[in-house]
Amino acid sequence: MKLQWFRNKQNHMLGKLVVAILLMGFALRLVFFRSTRLSPILEATPIAKKSVLPISNLPVSVLPISNPPIPVLPISNPAVPVLPIPNPPALVPVQENEDQVPPNEKCDLLNGDWIPNPSGPTYTNRSCSLIESHQNCINNGRPDTGYMYWRWNPRNCELPPFDPERFLVMMRDKTWALIGDSISRNHVQSMLCMLSTVEQAVEVYHDEEYRSKRWNFPSYNFTISVIFSPFLVKADIFEDFNGVSTSEVELYLDKLDKKWIDQYQNFDYMIISSGKWFLKTAIYHENDTVLGCHGCSKGNLTDLGFDFAYRKSLHSALDFIVSSNHKGLIFFRTSTPDHFENGEWSSGGTCPRTAPVKEGEIELKDLNTYLRKVELDEFEKAASKASENGVNLKLLDLTMLSFLRPDGHPGPYREFHPFAKDKNATVQNDCLHWCLPGPIDSWNDVIMEMVELRKKGYIPNFPPGVCYTSLFRLDIWGTGSPCLFYIRETEEMGLTEPNDRDRRSMAPPPRAKNGAQNEY
Repeated sequence: MKLQWFRNKQNHMLGKLVVAILLMGFALRLVFFRSTRLSPILEATPIAKKSVLPISNLPVSVLPISNPPIPVLPISNPAVPVLPIPNPPALVPVQENEDQVPPNEKCDLLNGDWIPNPSGPTYTNRSCSLIESHQNCINNGRPDTGYMYWRWNPRNCELPPFDPERFLVMMRDKTWALIGDSISRNHVQSMLCMLSTVEQAVEVYHDEEYRSKRWNFPSYNFTISVIFSPFLVKADIFEDFNGVSTSEVELYLDKLDKKWIDQYQNFDYMIISSGKWFLKTAIYHENDTVLGCHGCSKGNLTDLGFDFAYRKSLHSALDFIVSSNHKGLIFFRTSTPDHFENGEWSSGGTCPRTAPVKEGEIELKDLNTYLRKVELDEFEKAASKASENGVNLKLLDLTMLSFLRPDGHPGPYREFHPFAKDKNATVQNDCLHWCLPGPIDSWNDVIMEMVELRKKGYIPNFPPGVCYTSLFRLDIWGTGSPCLFYIRETEEMGLTEPNDRDRRSMAPPPRAKNGAQNEY
């Protein structure tokens, strides 16, 4: 009996102990939960202004997620519960003026080779009505088509092809301008042809000479312009559309061309360039005084050389840009090399090659080398001031990429079937502009990637539960936590704040078949 009583007492004490432990655990859980809900707001670790996430090549399943302290940040709607999320992965700072270098430090978008592209161009001379006759090489009778089946391939990294639909979505309510000479016009036609595979561009403006134009993509409210300003400074030009001059160019080196500076603040993105027009015979003015000339026949004027005017004009244009308060993105594009062999434009030069070349197979002409040197010198001077003033001036150095494509020019096929009547006819060759479709289309691959990389370099401190997917194609927080809403658009120096139209359901969007998140 006594033994039975002892056992019952022991069981009773054991039961009390178990109940006490359970009550203590519940109390601790309650205290911890309340302390978490009522704890002071933690200050988020500031993120470097220019930074790039080192995760662009990783699938969602292998994102580097650590277990740091979880910040609790405020959100605008207090009725919505705060959802804790881990800090984003470590950031790698981007060096100034290196926006052509993706997160992989070994990758340079402009260092690569041309490789075969069996799929060919995204448009044809028949599907795009915006190609000017001088660049419509197939329609003009060029017999070979192999020049259209190559793509630019950077070493040690992948360059995605230009995605016209994605580009239009990115550029909703934005404006672009390409400012320069006829190469800029050549380039805008390439871009328009690629974008027109999604929606036809509508021409909304042209000047009297049809050299400056503007187009709109109505569904996206996206506008793109080409502004003919070959010198970037004020110039009186006396020549026709075919380049036949009746007098010297009158160039005013201290006065920028109003055709572009009067519209400058209206553009979100610009590509500015110049170059070969400075080789033309010209008289130079400054402070309402004639300084001298280049190639002129007037004996009382000093021949100052084209480089004198080129350097001064670039300096004036770039100084205007970096001194402005413009917050868009401005690309300064280096001049494109020509590929005349056995002569020049006016002396019977031709460009008979039918395939790309490798580095070292041909040499860049002294003239093209010098033009590029002046461009890089002036850009370097402007870049430091741009950085100080918060101006987004970036170098778009396409010289060497283009130099490896001597096969991409119209040559004699700038005119319609030039040898139809005489197979041995002497005709004008164009070894400067580019056939469409052609190598110039790859410029757009590079530009789109640079724009996307720049946008990816600015990651704000979002409140918990906010996921940003429109450019990363993945949830940058990588936690699997439900998202209260999604951010889908960006401004150039960061992301827009969420608003009512960006709010989405509490659950993340459905995954696409390839594992990437669908985009909004």
